[in-house]
Amino acid sequence: MKITDFLSVQTVIPTLANREKNAVLQEIAGWLASTYPSLDKKRILEVLLERERISTTAIGEGVAIPHGKLREVERVLGVFARSPEGVDFASLDGGPTHLFFVLIAPENAAADHLKALARISRLLKDETFRRRLMEGKTSQEIFQTIAQEDQKF
Repeated sequence: MKITDFLSVQTVIPTLANREKNAVLQEIAGWLASTYPSLDKKRILEVLLERERISTTAIGEGVAIPHGKLREVERVLGVFARSPEGVDFASLDGGPTHLFFVLIAPENAAADHLKALARISRLLKDETFRRRLMEGKTSQEIFQTIAQEDQKF
């Protein structure tokens, strides 16, 4: 599974407006719901917040991978969002989070969900790639950076 299978230019947020954890998740949920009108923003947010209550999805080095499952989703959907200033997302390393890769998967698609999480984790371990994501100016530039890196594996 490639990241470009579940991410598009339309689901890249080059600069998040919010700087607080719940507000960031709400902003991302709204973006996803506006891109996929059949989805309910409130349900997306509930699923993401529920997952955060279990444990933070901020894995460190400026990266968080909020994720969850919804019955009404037919395939894995993704949003990439960036906060140049950083967000206190209760990261495992205590640092601010700048890069957010959000996944919403169908309830019955555990294998696809895990493949997508593994793919994102693998790519975001690369410091050079993370730096390139921070340098992109537009949704298109950021998406191209992700697509180029996605082709390497």
